[in-house]
Amino acid sequence: MVRKPAKSGMKADAKIASTRKPNMREAILAAAEELFSTYGFNAVSVRDIAQAAGANPGSVTYHFKTKDGLLLEIYRRHCGPMNRRRSELLAAARRVRDLQDRLEAIVRAYVLPAFTSGSDLAGGGTRFTRLRAIMSAEGNEVVRKIIAQTFDDTSHAFIDAIHESLPHIPRTDLVWRGHFLLGALYYTLVTPERVSRLSRGSADGTDAGHAIEELVRATVAALQAAPLDQPAPVPRKAASVNPGRALT
Repeated sequence: MVRKPAKSGMKADAKIASTRKPNMREAILAAAEELFSTYGFNAVSVRDIAQAAGANPGSVTYHFKTKDGLLLEIYRRHCGPMNRRRSELLAAARRVRDLQDRLEAIVRAYVLPAFTSGSDLAGGGTRFTRLRAIMSAEGNEVVRKIIAQTFDDTSHAFIDAIHESLPHIPRTDLVWRGHFLLGALYYTLVTPERVSRLSRGSADGTDAGHAIEELVRATVAALQAAPLDQPAPVPRKAASVNPGRALT
């Protein structure tokens, strides 16, 4: 359960966002995104958002009707551009003739926009990725519907494209593996410092280009793994050697 912080803490978190956006609607959106990405959806009230944005609660309901409507608008403004970019890259990837290269291009088409859309309105960035991770973990039914409404069509398109490249892998297995990719993507974007720390500085977790290629390579390998109902290959035993004949 998310513990709700003091009102003063919430106001401080969104102070910069609200002061740099003179338009009240934009100020409310910026404040809500900052608060949701820090404390979750359930812990933040309309009053909290209004206070952080320097508005009154009536302004929030005037522009967005409800807190649910406000969250939906945050998803739309970020994910519309990201989904369109993913669709463009996916269309190009599906034209690749070599199946191995095509699979890598499909995975890259999914991963790349999440890293390269760093501005608030371009569809990504660390703050919105953090918000998405928190929203997914909260288990709120409204949030689940918004996520499904925003991403399911694009997700189905990618799963279908991957299945075309790996027709021998059951689609259900690919759904699981795509699910793992999403978790890896969240974690990579939100906690890049962990890579730097555990590598003892030999790797830079903030290097987006390297992170993309590592994630693509790992995901492709996972997608190509044998299905669960297919026995794993038995390792071949090394031929026994007669010590007395070893040098003959």
